This record gives sequence, C-alpha cells and structure tokens, in this order.
Amino acid sequence: MGAAVAKHGLDLVYGGGNVGLMGVVADAALAEGGKVIGVIPQALVEKELAHRGLTELRIVQSMHERKALMAELASAFIALPGGYGTLEEFCEILTWSQLGLHRKPCGLLNVVGFYDPLLAQIDHAVKARFIRAEHRGLFLVEREPEPLLCKLLEFRPPAMDKWIRREES
Repeated sequence: MGAAVAKHGLDLVYGGGNVGLMGVVADAALAEGGKVIGVIPQALVEKELAHRGLTELRIVQSMHERKALMAELASAFIALPGGYGTLEEFCEILTWSQLGLHRKPCGLLNVVGFYDPLLAQIDHAVKARFIRAEHRGLFLVEREPEPLLCKLLEFRPPAMDKWIRREES
C-alpha cells in the first residue's frame, strides 16, 4: 500500500509508528520517494515507537488529538488489516462521514479476506436496519492496493440530506 500511494504521487499520513504494518507501509512509501507524515502521541514517542526517518513527524499530546490531526491532514482513509485501534479508528471515521462531518473517501484493504467477517457483520446490521443501506456505500473494499487507490481517487460520496428519518425509527 505504501508503495502504491507513493507511485500515485500521494502523501501518506499515518500513525507515526516504526513497528508492525504501520512501519512497513511508511518504509515502502519512503522507498518509492513518497512523502510520509506521521502523527504520534508523546507517550508512544517515549516508548521509542516513533519512526524517525519520516518526511515529517508531528508529536501530539493524546490519541484524540492524533486522530483529529490525521483526519484533518488526510484526503482519504484506508484501513489495512489490524486490531482494536484500526477497527475503532475506521468506525469513527465512517461515523463522521455518516454524520456529514467529512466527505472524504474511505476504504478497507481486505487482504486475503481479512475483513470478510466484518463485512458480513455490517451487511447483517444493514439487514437488521441498524445501518441504513445507503450508508453501506460510505466505504469501498478491495483486496489489492492499486484497485483500492484507483476507486478512492474516483469516489464521490453519496448525497444524503439527512442521516436519520423519524419515520424509520
């Protein structure tokens, strides 16, 4: 994903870490000559988890501040396979989209079907009417980086005048 982002001439904004997929994606973007901006809380810097080879590293005071700054800097959002933090951040950014707080494209990189169970749960929530059908279209899914990036670059969010209709309650 990092290499694909850089090859498209896009900047990578991410959590600023040097470990796990975060570090791998950042290194791949840098290796392709991409600009990489990391945003990391001071507490993680103190644990020596900050990537020191980035184009730019912004140190913030809290995870809340980190997410807000990343959302401000990014023009799109992509979740790679991950754990609680990835799921929480992706759901929050989707909620912000649902509420009309941003109109930026969101995508899941569903490597080898990693997100298939989550997608089934979301479809179940749509069927049970906890998520409106049109909100299922707030994010894109692909198994490979290049097709996902192309779809995100072409994405136009669905127009929604209201996210709640009283008669549906």
